[in-house]
Amino acid sequence: MSGVELIVAALAAGAGAGVSNTASAAIQDSYTQLKAVLVGRLQNRRQARDALDQDLTEPTAWEAVLGTDLRAAGAADDEQAIALARRILELIDRQGPRIDLRHSRGVQVGNDNVQTNTFH
Repeated sequence: MSGVELIVAALAAGAGAGVSNTASAAIQDSYTQLKAVLVGRLQNRRQARDALDQDLTEPTAWEAVLGTDLRAAGAADDEQAIALARRILELIDRQGPRIDLRHSRGVQVGNDNVQTNTFH
């Protein structure tokens, strides 16, 4: 994974964790720090800096709005940005999968269950 791919994956993961309000303080702090480092890198690129105010949850969305600017600004080789991106992804990975069933119907959890659904 390239530096920019790692950074946009971490931005998306950090935004996703924050949006779901399940992010630990460590994830939130690392996400905030990563954005601050990138703002410093993107000093002369106002539009890209403004894009960091968004909390996009898809890496492809981040890549679309920031990819070129991150590459041009040297963020792909910024050791601090890369370290923070790795930390975010590691912390989120440790949390395990998150499943939101609030608006689901006919959900079954567990093994060896039998379920019959009739929806009207």
